[in-house]
Amino acid sequence: MSRQLHLNAFLMSTGHHEASWRLPESDPFANTSVEHYQRLAQLAERGLFDSIFFADSPVLFGNVGRRPAGSLEPTVLLTAIASVTSRIGLIATASTTYNEPYNLARRFASVDHVSGGRAGWNVVTTAGPEAARNFNLADQPAHAERYERAAEFLEVAYQLWDSWRDDAAIADKDSGVWAVQERVVPIDHVGRHFQVRGPLNLPRSPQGHPLIVQAGSSEDGKGLAARYAEAVFTAQQTLEDAQDFYRDLKARAVAHGRDPSTVKILPGIVPVIGSTVEEAERLEHRLDSLIRPEYARLQLARTLRVAPEDLPFDQQLPADLPDEDEIEGAKSRYTLIVTLARREKLTVRELIGRLGGGRGHRTFTGTPEQVADAIQHWFEAGAADGFNVMPPVLPSGLETFVDEVIPILQARGLFRTSYSGSTLRDHYGLPRPAGRTAALQEATA
Repeated sequence: MSRQLHLNAFLMSTGHHEASWRLPESDPFANTSVEHYQRLAQLAERGLFDSIFFADSPVLFGNVGRRPAGSLEPTVLLTAIASVTSRIGLIATASTTYNEPYNLARRFASVDHVSGGRAGWNVVTTAGPEAARNFNLADQPAHAERYERAAEFLEVAYQLWDSWRDDAAIADKDSGVWAVQERVVPIDHVGRHFQVRGPLNLPRSPQGHPLIVQAGSSEDGKGLAARYAEAVFTAQQTLEDAQDFYRDLKARAVAHGRDPSTVKILPGIVPVIGSTVEEAERLEHRLDSLIRPEYARLQLARTLRVAPEDLPFDQQLPADLPDEDEIEGAKSRYTLIVTLARREKLTVRELIGRLGGGRGHRTFTGTPEQVADAIQHWFEAGAADGFNVMPPVLPSGLETFVDEVIPILQARGLFRTSYSGSTLRDHYGLPRPAGRTAALQEATA
């Protein structure tokens, strides 16, 4: 079979455009509605998406006046979604900076059991001092330290997931032995950041390991992704930047002894779709006209580490912004925003409009055919293995994509016409990893 696209649906309350909640058809309280997300997941499953994805942060971010604020804890939400879907992958974000490996490994293994092998974990290190102050810290740990902790965190999680052999539970009613004790072993991890005895209090899950996803594009982020990630969500504005990122990350994976085809790179795309170009542009302009610029400027100032008054709406960004090396959080997003503004000589007002739809992800406005063309072009040009689809308005944007873009991609032989497996690893064409405990025990037998 020829290479095919992987598509993930990134779900966010009323949509990714920050003003989507203001449309008459939007439910401004959808952010806490389980039924809303269940319907979206069923819609994405009808479209044969590989997965759905929820971002998350352990902090109330930004001004609550700007858009629907607050979100359900995503692993809890995924269990509710698992009950009304059967094939689509279920990916949630969780921080390695503000969690402990045992609890998080157990949580994602539980989602994998509940869903029959459809769980994925988007590993983040969480930027910003606001989150730190919710966890007994005065400020965020340094960028490099957060990524060092994340690598050790993942190593501990892998050991915990593998602390049960696949054949540990035998449920032998005649002998009265439910599981073989020798096939469940402590991990006895002692490292710089963690000391974890183990084993996990849960048998090995259907996928062995939940799918690992990563979304940071800084040097440290790419290093972590190259070692561990099986899917990478990234924000890229131009084809050339996306190609460079793609080549770089695949080469880094090879340097770690990995098959580059097992690392799927999925740039974000915000598709603003209309039956004609004019209709799509009207929707885009309508959404942009509903942005409250004073809220957006506050957020931009926070990202750029400057005062709001240093960002006059009708002037370009100041020349003396901090260097990326001075930024301890969200380095890659900072660089993307500054590069976009400088490259296109955008005023602050224009930049706010460009960021309103996808916070730095590529926005594409056009007909279903044009959206399919744009996806195919990047896919075939070595810039992507698929896309993280970010509808600007939900549910209508996802409905249009499923009903009008997906059939075009299928007709071109670029996307599946049915699911061929039942787990998230099946969708990504990835094998179920062998348990480390079994291999260790066999080696020492």
